[in-house]
Amino acid sequence: MEGKRIFKRKWYDTLIAIYVQSIVLLLVGQAAGGYLINGLSGVVSFFSSAFPESDLWLTGRIYLLFIGIWAVLLLRIWAVRSDRPILAVVGPKARGNNGKMLLIGAAIGFGLNALCILIAWLHKDIVLYFDSFQLLPLLALFVVVFIQSSAEELLCRGFMYQKLLKSYGSPAVAIIGNALFFGVIHLMNDGVTVLSFVNIVVVAVLFSLIVYYTDSLWCAFMAHAVWNYTQNILFGLPNSGLVSAYSVFKLDASTAVNSFAYNVGFGIEGTLTADVVLILAVAAAYLWGSRRAKAEES
Repeated sequence: MEGKRIFKRKWYDTLIAIYVQSIVLLLVGQAAGGYLINGLSGVVSFFSSAFPESDLWLTGRIYLLFIGIWAVLLLRIWAVRSDRPILAVVGPKARGNNGKMLLIGAAIGFGLNALCILIAWLHKDIVLYFDSFQLLPLLALFVVVFIQSSAEELLCRGFMYQKLLKSYGSPAVAIIGNALFFGVIHLMNDGVTVLSFVNIVVVAVLFSLIVYYTDSLWCAFMAHAVWNYTQNILFGLPNSGLVSAYSVFKLDASTAVNSFAYNVGFGIEGTLTADVVLILAVAAAYLWGSRRAKAEES
């Protein structure tokens, strides 16, 4: 059966072909988002010349850029009839796409990220100070961070994961295949290291296991968004090397030091601590998911 399946696989459904498709979709989506941001910047400039240079706008437009990936991906999935079932995975018809799984995703994203930050703070690798708290800007920034994070999830745990699973019939290929791709597309980020690459791949495996065991892309959306929002917007730490201009707390960069819990160039994501925390989370997700699957079978 397996040999026959490999023989029947079309060239455009192979791992390399899906990687190429995903890279093209990513680049086209970012270009589309760039055009949108330029247009919005022009509109905002017309009404208020000061607003485009504010910390809020400087931060928000970086994340809002990813709305182009959403638009391009949805159009691509809809345009190819054989890929349209992926749309069901994105919407509320999927078994795990509900409010409860959104809350669980938020708890996962905040809990794991805050734990890593706490360890770095207790070890005195970072010094944080309170800057400001403005509810409406923080809500607006959460929306754009969610757009960015969910766009990456839609590409990797939606489009790529689903296509690999359908083509190869193997959850392992789908999980590892999209996780490695997720790591590769972050290699150009500022301050990337071996530990940060491992971190990004492992967190992608975690999000993939969430999708695999819960049938909830929404949970992965929220876990990813809250992870980024916690470190970048709440605590003012680098998010994959990117420091937000607007945050509730600020990092006193002059006091930050490299250690097992913090990396000056990449933040907590470039550390042994984050890698260990996420590996343990992957192990916990695997054990929980395996037991849940066995319970459902019996």
